[in-house]
Amino acid sequence: MKKTLLLLLMFIGFGAMGQTKNELLEHYQAYYNEMRLQGDVVGVIGALTHLNVLAPSQERRDTLSFIYMNNGQHLQALNTIGIEKNDSDSDLAIQVKAVSLKALNQPKRALEQFEALFKRDPSPYLAYELADLKIQTGDTAGAGTNIEYGIANAQDDMKYAFYERQQPYEVPLKAAFYHLKGLLTFNLDQNNIDVAIAAMDEALKLEPNFNLASLSKQALESRKEKPEGQE
Repeated sequence: MKKTLLLLLMFIGFGAMGQTKNELLEHYQAYYNEMRLQGDVVGVIGALTHLNVLAPSQERRDTLSFIYMNNGQHLQALNTIGIEKNDSDSDLAIQVKAVSLKALNQPKRALEQFEALFKRDPSPYLAYELADLKIQTGDTAGAGTNIEYGIANAQDDMKYAFYERQQPYEVPLKAAFYHLKGLLTFNLDQNNIDVAIAAMDEALKLEPNFNLASLSKQALESRKEKPEGQE
């Protein structure tokens, strides 16, 4: 009799737990939907975290890491999904790892993730990120290949944002590639300043208000007028 009563109580307990879990899932799903509707990022993160604890899924984890990334919380984004390169990762997870690692000044690790994305779905935007990171990490040949791909494939309506001024601004993506081409040319041969300046001119022809290209051109012209080591 006691054994039967104990089993009955256990079944009732399990049933109540299951009901409570379902109710919590419904609550946090409704809360998540409401926070999205209100544009409350903190609320969305909290709701997704609770949902993932109650019913873990890779899709929720990827979404949570993406929201962290979009909110500039790159360390939290990587803590959510890790930094390892996994062939089984979703495109979203790889994007989060690539962008967050770059933001945290980990160019070699970021490059690995951007390469994975580019293999899945090549695009001029990814080629730009690859070229930029390869210049930073010393892969000049690889950077050159990505730059030429970008110049050949960037469409007129494609833009790239720069943030070196207080007010961010956009330029044609092809102009951004010509700027990188000028930098790469100078890095490869510092006596080849005229060719590097010509690349900057191409960038400025596409976008006369391209501040970074203008600054780079001025620096190159200064080097030409006053070679390094000359007082």
